[in-house]
Amino acid sequence: MLRRWLLGTGLLLMALAAVVLAVVPGAIGAAIWLLVAGVVLSAGVALERWRYRPSIDRSHGSWQSTAERFVDPATGRLTEVRFNPETGQRDYVDVGKSS
Repeated sequence: MLRRWLLGTGLLLMALAAVVLAVVPGAIGAAIWLLVAGVVLSAGVALERWRYRPSIDRSHGSWQSTAERFVDPATGRLTEVRFNPETGQRDYVDVGKSS
């Protein structure tokens, strides 16, 4: 919900920059500020998930199944936690429908 709000705010700032530029002839500085703020906010929200997603290398190491299982609230599917003792990474693997 917060991501949508921030993205909407960024798009609103960009639209407001266009309106200010069209309506107020001498306000180019304000329009540029609004445009830059909108682009930075929108780009930050869009790139945040890509940049901070952990990369899991499942091909290296000895992945061990743990006793942890839970139903993922986003998908409603049963998820198992696996652990790599060499790297300390945890991986969440979809194991099927919950019962």
